[in-house]
Amino acid sequence: MRAFTLSDFDFDLPPELVAQHPAAERSASRLLDGTIDPPIDRIFKDLPSQLRAGDLLVFNDTRVVKARLFGEKPTGGKLELLVERVLQGNEVVAHMKVSKKPPVGTALAMAGEFQATLLGRWPDENGALFHFRFESAAGEDPYALMARCGHVPLPPYIEHADSQDDERRYQTVFARVPGAVAAPTAALHFDEALLAELEARGVQRANVTLHVGAGTFQPVKTENIADHTMHAERYEVPEATQRAIADAKARGGRIVAVGTTTVRTLESWARSGEAAGDTRIFITPGFAFEHVDLLVTNFHLPKSTLMMLVSAFAGYERVMALYAHAIRERYRFFSYGDAMLLSRQTC
Repeated sequence: MRAFTLSDFDFDLPPELVAQHPAAERSASRLLDGTIDPPIDRIFKDLPSQLRAGDLLVFNDTRVVKARLFGEKPTGGKLELLVERVLQGNEVVAHMKVSKKPPVGTALAMAGEFQATLLGRWPDENGALFHFRFESAAGEDPYALMARCGHVPLPPYIEHADSQDDERRYQTVFARVPGAVAAPTAALHFDEALLAELEARGVQRANVTLHVGAGTFQPVKTENIADHTMHAERYEVPEATQRAIADAKARGGRIVAVGTTTVRTLESWARSGEAAGDTRIFITPGFAFEHVDLLVTNFHLPKSTLMMLVSAFAGYERVMALYAHAIRERYRFFSYGDAMLLSRQTC
């Protein structure tokens, strides 16, 4: 196995291919079928024809919360919080964007509706995140305050302000457990009609939960990728899903992960033996996958950990060739973009 560096995962992407809005219909996005050579350009609603009765689709059922909040310091200086995690006692952990950090104990006025008191850094005094306690006159919890006062945390490469359409479309149709600040974007292509067709074909379905954090957009800054420190994300693999995976394997069905977040969840469970917890799993070429046979995924940022993950799964040369094909054929990239179907490389 060759030693990969950060530069290996770079590519030139015309800026006009970065999707700023979703397709008119969820399942009308394009699907690059990379399971065969040469690849085939399909439409996402063709996916059921590429699966078999007995296959198991595993989705991430996390729900995106309106985690972006605007406020001001007592001095009048403006600031922005991006809530990363909700703790007990109306406390949260958040990123803070502000010209000058306020001192511990400062009560920030958020959206003119509630206070966020700065308790310190997280997870310790040298942490990059900040620890706050939210307080409102009505005693609302952080989820209620975000739902009422927050904004959809669109990725940094989407250039418009969030809208009502984003509230609907930057969310999967089966989102259930609140806690994510970024959508599991491969699952955005599924609508109720497509799910019904998959069920009619005998394709099974199960859920995991991984609350996608803002760290998913964190750039890798070290040329030696082994020096990169992954962000932590919470995950859970329910007992019903564990049984569904075992049953699918026993009958010869394939495990189809919908999105890299599902891959991270399943392979974290396989590596740790823990069905719930925090994961910092970093999947790079050479990784031995235990659970996933097929992967539905969107197109990812250059030099990102997700580029490394899909390269580990389908093979570096294969993935780079597929990305070159997608750019030539003018596929739409990133969160609101198109998707591809990959099979796990065999050594």
